[in-house]
Amino acid sequence: MHESREMDKQRIHTLKPLKNFRTQLRHNLTPAEAALWRVLKNKQLQGRKFIRQHSIEYYIADFYCPSEKLIIELDGQVHYTPGASENDFVRDERLGELGFKVLRFENKMVFEHIEGVVAQIVACFNHPD
Repeated sequence: MHESREMDKQRIHTLKPLKNFRTQLRHNLTPAEAALWRVLKNKQLQGRKFIRQHSIEYYIADFYCPSEKLIIELDGQVHYTPGASENDFVRDERLGELGFKVLRFENKMVFEHIEGVVAQIVACFNHPD
C-alpha cells in the first residue's frame, strides 16, 4: 500500500518535462512572489516548509507546502481576464480533486497587506503552532 502511494505521488509531483521551466520560474520570481518568499522560505512560517514553483501534474504552483497540501497562487492582472479566470477555476477544481487546498491572492495584497496574507495562510494550517 505504501509503495503504491509513493508511486502515485511521484506521478503527479515534479514531472521531469517541467523541470527546466520550474527552474526558470524560480530564477525569475515576480516582485510579489519575491516579497512573499521572504516570509515563507527557510521554514520561517510556523516551521512549515514551502517550495517555490512546484509542479503537480502539469500545473506549476507559485508556492507549495507539502505538510499542509497547501498551494498559494499570486495573481497579477492577467489572471482577471475571462479566459485566464476560467483556466484558474478549472486548475483549482482539479487540484482540489487531488486533495490540495488552493489560496489565491492578488499581487497587490502582498505589497499592501502582507500581514493579512500571512494570517490567511496560517489559518489554513491543520495544526497551527
